[in-house]
Amino acid sequence: MGRGKVVLQRIENKISRQVTFAKRRNGLLKKAYELSILCDAEVALVLFSHAGRLYQFSSSSNLLKTLERYQRHIYASADAAVPSSDEMQHNYQEYLKLKTRVEVLQHSQRNLLGEDLAPLSTSELDQLESQVDKTLKQIRSRKTQVLLDELCDLKRKEQMLQDANRVLKRKLDEVEAEADPPPQAQLPWLGSSGDAMLSDGPPQPEHFFQALESNPSLQPTYFHRPCSNFLPEQVRLFSILRFCLCRFHTMDMNQQPVPAPGGCYPPAWMA
Repeated sequence: MGRGKVVLQRIENKISRQVTFAKRRNGLLKKAYELSILCDAEVALVLFSHAGRLYQFSSSSNLLKTLERYQRHIYASADAAVPSSDEMQHNYQEYLKLKTRVEVLQHSQRNLLGEDLAPLSTSELDQLESQVDKTLKQIRSRKTQVLLDELCDLKRKEQMLQDANRVLKRKLDEVEAEADPPPQAQLPWLGSSGDAMLSDGPPQPEHFFQALESNPSLQPTYFHRPCSNFLPEQVRLFSILRFCLCRFHTMDMNQQPVPAPGGCYPPAWMA
């Protein structure tokens, strides 16, 4: 069976207390010896019983040397923990310097904000003004640089969008070209809307066209012939030719003989 849990309190029975002390003392000394051997440590153990009897153990040859080493270590730690008076004085001077510097910086900050300007002299105000102007120049320069950087970014984005727009427009044109039917062949003298184009040149002045005096003998005679066998485009063409023939006849009838138009057929001299 396992040993029960030991309650950590003073043993009231004197005999039991002495027996427990003897057992645990021997175990403690054994553990100190094993620790010094296994870990190569310098161990010193001092133990007094309830009756005042001394028990000790030292891994070194002399227990006093271990105790002296212990005292030196304790005193050195205490000296390191408590600073000397010179060091304290130096620390206090550093504290005063830092405090003065903080006060000067706070006062300068208030002056830059436009506060506590009454005790300042003219030279100090001039110096403060120059400092503020220099600061404003630096701020404006930085602001300009930031705006230029943003403008460059916007231009780069605009160029990218324009490139993408051109690509999309090209694709849209290709799709529309594939979807639209091929254009029908048109006569060279017809316009894009199918109407006849009388002239591609500049408009003629008003004196170019002259009124024709009434002379029944010079009036052209038209012989109407059925045009049911012609296409609408040919009928429109012959109408244009008739109109042009009448204009040419009125403009220059002495230089050019005017033959009678043969119905729907164009004159032979214009061929």
